[in-house]
Amino acid sequence: MSLTNLPPPLLALLAGCFTWLVTALGAATVFFIRGGRPRTLGLILGFSAGVMLAASFWSLLEPAIALAGSQGGPPPWLTAAGGFLAGAAFLRLTDLGLSALRPGEDTGALKRTRMLILSITLHNIPEGLAVGVAFGALGEGFAPERLAAAMGVALGIGLQNYPEGVAVALPLRQEGSSRGSSFLWAQASGLVEPISALLGALLVQQAQMLLPWALAFAAGAMVLVAVHELIPACMGEENRQKDAAPAILLGFALMMVLDVALG
Repeated sequence: MSLTNLPPPLLALLAGCFTWLVTALGAATVFFIRGGRPRTLGLILGFSAGVMLAASFWSLLEPAIALAGSQGGPPPWLTAAGGFLAGAAFLRLTDLGLSALRPGEDTGALKRTRMLILSITLHNIPEGLAVGVAFGALGEGFAPERLAAAMGVALGIGLQNYPEGVAVALPLRQEGSSRGSSFLWAQASGLVEPISALLGALLVQQAQMLLPWALAFAAGAMVLVAVHELIPACMGEENRQKDAAPAILLGFALMMVLDVALG
């Protein structure tokens, strides 16, 4: 059976599974990297912060502004700023609420880990919606160029997910989680993509209107984690500071190249 004979929602679900699989492949690097020294932790946290800062702009805010501008309605800057601040506030309030439910257990490492998983998961929801919207557009009339464009969206988002899987799994491992647990939590952050891709294809018109807000919302959550948790942590000890800045820049540059090159 060729792809042209499959309904768009099923194509979107398959594409979402692909993007999740690449996240899982990134998370699997935890099985091959050893080392638990403070310097290693600083490098990993710095790299993760750089990845998240770059993804927050090129994967989320920039397309949010472009989509908002093409849809009409509120000014693009209002959509981007409102969604961005709402995402940061939501994640912060969620974290405070979870801390209140678990008094005495909320160590710095636990808090950082929880916020990292939450932010990457939130980031993956609008990415899944974007994949679903791209494939859902095939329902308006099949055309080879539309299928190629939708597959390009899925490929680009999927490849961008590899360093994101790394950025979740390795900090979890360095904070003391087992390799298996680190992998499971990191790949689980990508499981929302097949679900949101299917929803995006089924609700393509509504999803298109919501997508700019969702993208900016996820960006706010990611930036909050990077500047509030990861960067202070990787700068926290003198023996880490000389390595932290290059690691942040490397993570930022890698994610920027992937985002720009893959669209």
